[in-house]
Amino acid sequence: MDWTTILKAQQTDFIQRLKSGDLLHCEKEGQHSELTVISGERLQQLRDFCWDMAEKYRHTSSTPIRDVVINNFKGKLGEEVVKSRLGNFVTEVDYEKRIGGDGKIDFTLTSDSSIGIQVKARYGNFDTIKWSISREEIEKNSVLVCILIQEEVSEAQSEYNLILAGFLPTNIIKSAGVKAFVGIDELLYAGALRGYLESLTSSDADKYFSLGHEPVFFEDYKGAIDDWTQVIKINPNYANAYYYRGVIRYELGDKQGAIDDYSQAIKINPNDALIYYKRGFIRSILEDQQGAIDDYQKAADIYKKEGNETKYQNAMKKIKNIKSA
Repeated sequence: MDWTTILKAQQTDFIQRLKSGDLLHCEKEGQHSELTVISGERLQQLRDFCWDMAEKYRHTSSTPIRDVVINNFKGKLGEEVVKSRLGNFVTEVDYEKRIGGDGKIDFTLTSDSSIGIQVKARYGNFDTIKWSISREEIEKNSVLVCILIQEEVSEAQSEYNLILAGFLPTNIIKSAGVKAFVGIDELLYAGALRGYLESLTSSDADKYFSLGHEPVFFEDYKGAIDDWTQVIKINPNYANAYYYRGVIRYELGDKQGAIDDYSQAIKINPNDALIYYKRGFIRSILEDQQGAIDDYQKAADIYKKEGNETKYQNAMKKIKNIKSA
């Protein structure tokens, strides 16, 4: 049996549930959800970003700026769904470093920046809508992720209900012309998206990364450090290996070593609030108060952007305590 057969069957079931509105909805970041709801401050931040980008590059396009904003906004809504569902497993392209756009890649895997993910978001009837992907995007990315926007995109809309419609490995997308077009019934069920992406990075690095957790259970911290160090030797861009090695180094009293590992993890994945938070904690212990404040502030900014009010307030409280000490 071909590996896609089960996912196609699941996609058929998903489409039937989509017709009745009976969809899986999970708010927890990093976990699968067929429905993602975006509203409030989170929505406003996306709008502000799109206006900022449109203003910055308005001289490169003859299209009216409002149309540019709306088109960019559709894309950002789709990307926000992927960020919510995959969390720190993926890293968003830094628009500030890519003049003129994202280079036809929306995300890369945090553990392997050579694996690109292209996200396409469309508004319309799910049974007639087609998502398009260009030849260049097929060549540059390993996966196409399709998002269905249920509300017409406009400045007045206060909430969006976004459907993770499915995905396709780009190596099975057939393009007869400049672009390929796919419908929802051609996609694979999105619940397997993370698993498929993980399969692309299955390697000795992953084996050692998994092994690194076993010694921790038995308090063999040196063994854990050895395993995660081996991961880093195999794949120097494996951010989580630096993070976990930093955690153990701190437990062993090597605070500067922990800071060094956290700093390397941040360099690879600058959007993980937890790493900033942990580095800030160690810096405060070492009496690097300004460094700690900077890290807590960065963590707070990311938590606020993610809409995590509790963690945002915790980070701000840390800053307040340092300043009042």
